[in-house]
Amino acid sequence: MAAASRPTDDARRVRRVLAAVAVAGLVAAAAIFAVLREEAPANGPTVGEKIAVLQAERASLQARADSEARIGLLPAFRTAGLLLDALALRSESDGHRAFDVLPDFRRHAFGELDALNGALKDAIDRPTEGARLAALKAADGAAAQLDRLAADDAPLVLSYAPRFVPPRRATGELTLAPKAPSAAPGTASGPEPQGALRLDTPGRPAANQAVQAVPRYAPEFAAAGDDDPPLQIEIVGPHLAPAGGPPPVLSIGAWRGQATVAPERLRFSVPRAAFATDARRTGFAAAALSVRRGSRTVLFQLLFTVLPDRPGSFAFDQRMRTTTLESNTLVSPEILSRAPAGETRTVRRCFDPPVGWRFDKERQRVVIVERLGWQDDVSDPTLNAGSVEFVPAEEPGQVCIAVIARPVMRGARTATIGRFEATLVRDRPSESVAKSGVRALDWREAVRVPIEPGLVEWKLYMRMFDDIDREFAGDADAGLPRVSMPFLRIGLDDGGGVLVLRADPTAEP
Repeated sequence: MAAASRPTDDARRVRRVLAAVAVAGLVAAAAIFAVLREEAPANGPTVGEKIAVLQAERASLQARADSEARIGLLPAFRTAGLLLDALALRSESDGHRAFDVLPDFRRHAFGELDALNGALKDAIDRPTEGARLAALKAADGAAAQLDRLAADDAPLVLSYAPRFVPPRRATGELTLAPKAPSAAPGTASGPEPQGALRLDTPGRPAANQAVQAVPRYAPEFAAAGDDDPPLQIEIVGPHLAPAGGPPPVLSIGAWRGQATVAPERLRFSVPRAAFATDARRTGFAAAALSVRRGSRTVLFQLLFTVLPDRPGSFAFDQRMRTTTLESNTLVSPEILSRAPAGETRTVRRCFDPPVGWRFDKERQRVVIVERLGWQDDVSDPTLNAGSVEFVPAEEPGQVCIAVIARPVMRGARTATIGRFEATLVRDRPSESVAKSGVRALDWREAVRVPIEPGLVEWKLYMRMFDDIDREFAGDADAGLPRVSMPFLRIGLDDGGGVLVLRADPTAEP
C-alpha cells in the first residue's frame, strides 16, 4: 500500500508546481502588457498637457473679461476654476498618461470643462444676452461634475462666498454737487433742435463742463474717518481640513491668514486693504487656498470681483411740452342804433372769436361811443338815455351786445353808437429740453434729479464701471424707467416728482 500511494503524491506535487508556474506566467504577461501599454506612444495629449492647456485658457479668458463679463459671467468663471483645480489634483499621478486612456467619467468631466471654456469665450467675443445665458447653462453642467467628485476622499472646494468685494469706504473723497445746467450751446452747423436728446460721445469733452459732478480727492484733514470692515470669506467643501493637520491658509496679495475650521467649512476674515482696487473699473482678485494633505500642499484658486471706488455716471434728459397763454385785444366795429321821435330801438349783434382763439370772459367791456338826441332839430345829447349792454349769447363762445337808443322825452329823436372790447386768448404749445448734464454716482449717497412739469419723453444714459453703457428711453405714460443694471437701484420720490438713482453694492445681479 505504501508503494502505491507514493506515485499518487508525486503526481499531485507535479500538478501543483505546473499550476504555480502557469499563474506566475500569467502575472508576468499582464505586467509586461501593462508596461508596454503605458510606454506606448500616445496619439493625443497627455493628461498633464491637457490640464496645462485648460489652465492657459482660463488665464486668457479672465484677462480678456471686461467689467460686464467680470460681473455677469462671474459664476461661470468660478465654476470653471473650481472644476479645473479639482481635476488637476486628481490627475497628479496620471500626468504622463495619455488623456484617451482615462476612465470615461474623468474624460466626461474634462469635456464639460471644455464646453464651459468655449461658452465663456463666445460670451466674451459676442457679449449678448443669449451668449451669457449659454455660458451660465454650461456652468450648470460643470457644477454637476464637480458635485460628483465629492464622492472620493480628496480635498474639494464646492463653493465659496462672497462673490463681490464691496467698494472701499475710506477713500477720502468728496462729491461736488453740480451747478444749475445752462442752455446747451449750438453745434457748428447751427443751433441744436429743442427736441434733441443727446449724450456727449465718450472721450469727447462735455458741452457744459460746469454741470459735471465728479468725486474729488479731499485734503488729509477732510478725509473720511470710516474704516473698511474686513471681508468675511466662507469656503464649503469636503476634506479641506484633515484631522490633526495644520489649518488651511488663504493668501491674497501680501496677506496670509489661517482658517477658522467648521464641519466642511472654512472661514477667513480678510482685511479690505488686501484686495487691490481700481478707482473706476472692476477687477478680478484671485486668492490661493493652501490645504495640507499628508506631506504635500494642495492649492485652490478662488476668484472674486472687486468693485471700484466710483460706480459710474449718468445723464437724464427730459423733453417737456408746456402751454403758454397768448392774448390779444379785440375791438368790435361800431354799431349804430337810431330811433324815431318818441320810440326806443335796440340793435343786437353777436361776434365769434377768430379761429383758434377764445374770449376771456373776465376781461371784456362795452363802450358807449356817442349818444345823440334832437328836439325840433336842435341837438341835445341829454335827450338820449340809451346804453350799450352785454346780452346772452346765441352760440357757445360768442359775445353779444345790444346798442339801445331811448328818448327821455316823447318828441325827441335819438341815436346811440356803441362797441365792445374783449381780450382774446389761446393756448400756444411749446417744447423744451432739460438736461441734467453728466452726473457722478456715489456709493454712499443717492443722486436726485427733479422731474420737470409737462414731461412727455425722457432718456436715461448710464455708464457703470467705466465700460458698461446702457440707454433707456420712455414717455410720461411709461412711469418709472425700467433699468436693469447691476449695483443700481432706481426709484421715484416726492410723489413721483424726483428721480432717485442709488449705487448700491448689495444690489448684485
